[in-house]
Amino acid sequence: MRFSVTVGAVGHGRDPRGLADLARAVEDSGWDALFLEDYLVYQGDATEPTYDPWICLAAMATATSRITIGTTVTPLPRRRPWKVAAEAVALDQLSGGRFVLGVGIGDPGDPFLGRVGEPTQPKQLAEMLDEGLTVIDRLWSGEPVTFAGEHYRLDDVQLTARPVQAPRIPIWVGGNLLVPAVRRRIRRWDGSCAYKGSTDAPQQIMPDDVRGLLAEVEAERGTTDGFDLKVSGGDPEAFAAAGATWWGRWIPPLPAAETLAIVTQRPPAL
Repeated sequence: MRFSVTVGAVGHGRDPRGLADLARAVEDSGWDALFLEDYLVYQGDATEPTYDPWICLAAMATATSRITIGTTVTPLPRRRPWKVAAEAVALDQLSGGRFVLGVGIGDPGDPFLGRVGEPTQPKQLAEMLDEGLTVIDRLWSGEPVTFAGEHYRLDDVQLTARPVQAPRIPIWVGGNLLVPAVRRRIRRWDGSCAYKGSTDAPQQIMPDDVRGLLAEVEAERGTTDGFDLKVSGGDPEAFAAAGATWWGRWIPPLPAAETLAIVTQRPPAL
C-alpha cells in the first residue's frame, strides 16, 4: 500500500510556490503522493484565494523527483477534453511519468458551471465525462482522432506529444461509490478515488466495499492487476488486507505551518 496527502490549492501558503514547498516536504517525509482538489473557487467559497491547480502541479513536479502528483478530482465537464489531454501530457513529461488524472462530473453547484452558462444537470455532466474520457484516451495515442458524440465532435485532429506512461496516464474515477454509473465508470478505467454517500451525507468506505468493488473489476477484466483503489480514513492495515492500493489523508484548508506539521508526522507504517 502507498500513502498520499490531498489538499486544496486554497488559502495563504497554498499558491504555486507554497505548494511546491509542501510537495518537497511530503516527499522528504516519506509519503508517496500529493494530490490536489481541482477548484477555481474552493468549494464555492470565494472568501479565501484559490489558485489554479494545474499551474500548482507544474510547480510541484519541478520541486520533486519521486512522489506521484495529480488531481482528485478534475471536474472534466468544466473543461475542454482536448485541452486537458494536452496539459496532462505536459505534466507527465515534466514529472517524468508521475502524473495521475483523477476525474469526476463536478459539483452542479460550482459557480463556474451554472453561473457562467455551463450545464448543471448531473445526467448531462455524466455523459460529458464519459465522452471526454474517450476523447482524451484517443488523443493520448498520438494518432489522428475523429469522434462524433452528443457533446463533443472531433474531425481528424491530432496531438503528437505523448505521455511518458504507457499505455496511458492513469485515469482514476471519483464520485459516489453507491451510484451504479460511477461503479461502471470505475471498472472502465485505471483506478478509483471514489467516496461513499452523498457529499452532504458522507459515509466511511469500509474494507468490504473495497472487496466488493475489486470483485466487480476482476469479473469484468479477469484481473485487478494494474488497477489502483484509493481510500481515505479508517484503518490502513485493514484496507491493505482488503486489496486497496492507496490510503490517503485529506488536509482541510489550514495555515501553511499547520499543514506542514501534519505532513511531517509521516505516513502510517504497515
